[in-house]
Amino acid sequence: MYTALRLQRKLKQRLRSGEAEITVVTPDPYMTYQPFLPEAAAGSISPRHVVVPLRRVLAHCTIVVGEARRIDHTKRTATVTTLATAEDGTGAVEIPYDELVLAPGSVSRTLPVPGLAEHGVGFKTIEEAIGLRNHVIEQMDIASATRDPAIRDAALTFVFVGGGYAGVEALAELEDMARYTARYYHNIKAEDLKWILVEATGRILPEVGESMGRYAVRELRGRNIDVRLDTRLESCEDRIAVLSDGSRFPTRTLVWTAGVKPAPLLAHTGLPLNERGRLVCTARLTVEGTEHAWAAGDAAAVPDLTAAEPGKETAPNAQHAVRQAKVLADNLVAAIDGRSLKEYRHSYAGSVASLGLHKGVAHVYGRRLKGYPAWLMHRTYHLSRVPTFNRKARVLAEWTLAGLFKREIVSLGSLEHPRAEFEIAAGRRPRPDDGDCQ
Repeated sequence: MYTALRLQRKLKQRLRSGEAEITVVTPDPYMTYQPFLPEAAAGSISPRHVVVPLRRVLAHCTIVVGEARRIDHTKRTATVTTLATAEDGTGAVEIPYDELVLAPGSVSRTLPVPGLAEHGVGFKTIEEAIGLRNHVIEQMDIASATRDPAIRDAALTFVFVGGGYAGVEALAELEDMARYTARYYHNIKAEDLKWILVEATGRILPEVGESMGRYAVRELRGRNIDVRLDTRLESCEDRIAVLSDGSRFPTRTLVWTAGVKPAPLLAHTGLPLNERGRLVCTARLTVEGTEHAWAAGDAAAVPDLTAAEPGKETAPNAQHAVRQAKVLADNLVAAIDGRSLKEYRHSYAGSVASLGLHKGVAHVYGRRLKGYPAWLMHRTYHLSRVPTFNRKARVLAEWTLAGLFKREIVSLGSLEHPRAEFEIAAGRRPRPDDGDCQ
């Protein structure tokens, strides 16, 4: 989105005259600002304000909602399936291009853990974030109503696997939300909820530094969150999380945030990939040894020219992706005009992470912050980075209202099955209180 947005500005006159055309192929008609997913899950931000509608922002681009299945760079065509492909029966469409920009990002990296595919949930999309919020509150409803102690215990046990940004921030925000929600249940106390963070290495949040990582562990454990370092998830069959240290936790909630991998599309491009499956790129953000092909973000292995050790690549994070997109767009226009290309250079500014409301850690430009100052920096930084003034204003307004009024504790789980009530009324589905219901 950032590349297309900058190209839209740089090629404004050529787009109007029809000399140039920008086509954006995307599986969703919006861009998700992922750093706000934990706050959306906690109810601090409305889900629709975490996403940016592409048709509004990229008004001078052609938006194709679909998935690129294959890239034939020799013929310079992309094979794309759209929402209409199955409906009209015409099959995939081939979209020709002159210049190719590949930025499909990454997907969750799963491991062959027994039961994970059946019971695990990720945390990379707005749908997953809101679904998880609804699920957590629903489990509290189940625990409040059940007469079976085993079901109650499993419903109130929440296991998160992965101690990076996604796992720690999601757990911290949801624990905050659930602890607040517990005050409205007559038979559930905050201490009844069991939160477990499982991390395979000896530290969490490595991006903020070792000392801030240790502080984060102390902060979480101070809230009765069970942080298990140097521990792996061995199995989650039958909704029982079995850890490598021998612990067993019956649970109805298992969130998997243990790493990402490049989008599967890259394997169907014929372009050079490194051992991790990322596109081999130059510092100018061109694909190595390939003309008219560009890449940025999580899918691109870009040399880090600011690193002390040679051969190091830029980290696959938003901080680099957004800056790479601007350089890529400038270089693409320069290539069209026959001008020289710039190299991507960016010194790592630092990292910030939220640990729930009014709590956080930060390591920015060599300075370490924790607690409220770090949390405030986290919000300020991401508010400045979320695209469009419209979204900034809406997010700021919601934060202001959240500070003046109480949290919302409503679960809208029915959103995942919107036709259920109508099907019951039409006799197509048994009522929950019927004896033969599932």
